[in-house]
Amino acid sequence: MILPAGEPVELSPARALLRFGLRTAILVLFATFGSIGFGRSLAALLWMTVILCAVLATLRRERVFNASLNHWDEMVGYLSLYCGVMALNQLSES
Repeated sequence: MILPAGEPVELSPARALLRFGLRTAILVLFATFGSIGFGRSLAALLWMTVILCAVLATLRRERVFNASLNHWDEMVGYLSLYCGVMALNQLSES
């Protein structure tokens, strides 16, 4: 199915939240096998996912402040998780 270039497909909020949850579960699973420790691995994976979501949102031309959930909203969610993981990493080191 070919869509016009200016109209990104909008997902239902339940589907966007499901996508967010599945990606987070996959990141946690991969971080458990990281050789640099769980916290640092998860932080690195979350940061890469923040960049991935920003690139996908830009390529799909999604609006930043849209009424529906999109990749920009996922990016903010992953960024907040990243900040939380980094704060916990700092606390555990001291």
